[in-house]
Amino acid sequence: MSAIEASGLTKVYRTYRKESGLWASVKGLVRRRYEETRAADNISFSIEEGELVGFLGPNGAGKTTVLKMLSGLLNPTSGQARVLGFVPWERRDEMKRQFSLLMGQKNALWWDLPAQESLELNRAIYGIDRERFKKVVGGLSELLEVGHKMNVMVRELSLGERMKMELISALIHEPRVLFLDEPTIGLDVVSQQRVREFLRQYNAEHRIVTMLTSHYMQDIEELCDRVIVIDHGKIFFDGPLSDIIDRFSGHKVISLTFAEKQERDFAGLGEVVEQTPLSVQLKVPRAKVTDVARQLLSACSVSDINVQELPVEDVIRQLFGEHNAEQRAAAAVA
Repeated sequence: MSAIEASGLTKVYRTYRKESGLWASVKGLVRRRYEETRAADNISFSIEEGELVGFLGPNGAGKTTVLKMLSGLLNPTSGQARVLGFVPWERRDEMKRQFSLLMGQKNALWWDLPAQESLELNRAIYGIDRERFKKVVGGLSELLEVGHKMNVMVRELSLGERMKMELISALIHEPRVLFLDEPTIGLDVVSQQRVREFLRQYNAEHRIVTMLTSHYMQDIEELCDRVIVIDHGKIFFDGPLSDIIDRFSGHKVISLTFAEKQERDFAGLGEVVEQTPLSVQLKVPRAKVTDVARQLLSACSVSDINVQELPVEDVIRQLFGEHNAEQRAAAAVA
């Protein structure tokens, strides 16, 4: 059995549609009109033990809704799900002790208490043995380099330090499943990197199932081999991150450094991404990379050449753009 299984998971919200004008308001007292929004629409996937899966989508795509259903915070309108063999929305204590949900935009720690005391409260809630608690918190605080901040009020911690404490809080009961919703949002580059290194190491050592949503593509690139892409409540890609590039990126970037200044115009060979007198970056159709590289090497004094895939963030942005265009076209036909 997979650690996480979702089948036809759907969440529909009904909202009252109020018409403008007094007469419309009066009619609304008798007969109300509602609109339906499908925050999650027939979501199906499975995740095995030890997998670290990226969950991608634009704002409002349905990512957080799915995570909340899998963690038991929301009841689905229809469909089924199992997390470690449990139905999440039954909220059984046995499941609560084996998963954690960390939302980067919400605080789980008590604002006016030192981090250590907040963690102590969580220890009591989960009924964790004190010696075990000390060992786990000591190991996590050492990995995250925040041991010296344990007695500082949570409100006095920096955003990066607070997020590290939130991670410790989410992991003190040693869960088998971890849902991470934007864990690096708002953090500086150094803090983001430290959190990524910690998550990579912790996942490798503990084989914990992790679902990660993030708008920082570097989080996904560095941590996730597999990604699930969702938009308008529907999954339209589930597979290796490398497949997104292979399937949806029709271009590569050729970077050249010249031995001497070049005054020529490179626009005829591809889209100029960046150009200086001693270098140029060209976005070139994948099928023409070899031919363009050959022309550049024969026409210019090249000291270095590098061919790379487009940044994953650009590919994902293009992917969403194409998907939305297809949906608009389908809606127009209908």
